[in-house]
Amino acid sequence: MIRITPRVAIDESELVESFVRASGPGGQNVNKLSTAVQLRFDVRNSPALPEDVRERLEKLAGSRLTTEGVIVIAAQRFRTQERNREDARERLFELIREASIRPVIRRATRPTLASKKRRLESKSRRSGVKALRSGRPDAD
Repeated sequence: MIRITPRVAIDESELVESFVRASGPGGQNVNKLSTAVQLRFDVRNSPALPEDVRERLEKLAGSRLTTEGVIVIAAQRFRTQERNREDARERLFELIREASIRPVIRRATRPTLASKKRRLESKSRRSGVKALRSGRPDAD
């Protein structure tokens, strides 16, 4: 079991990794070694995820989520298979951590009487400043 948050721990068997050839620089090894990692995690069928976390995770995953409800994370930043594997796992775990945070519900509030008075006083002060700026021909 991999503990991600105090509430969520997923089983190692739920993660499916496949190694493919990475694009980009790599010298002579680029066409020989499969260092890029594709990490797959089935969100919809995972028993480890609570329902609310599952819903938020599907929204957060965006284009990384397939129509079957599987998150696919590709990692090819590093030259070694092991570092790419760690990178992909950490990105998945970070996504799950983010999804496990409950959003704060916004409650509508009204301005206080004191704040309304302050606002009106500053408006009238500003109005007075602007009135003094205008050159009045009858002031002569």
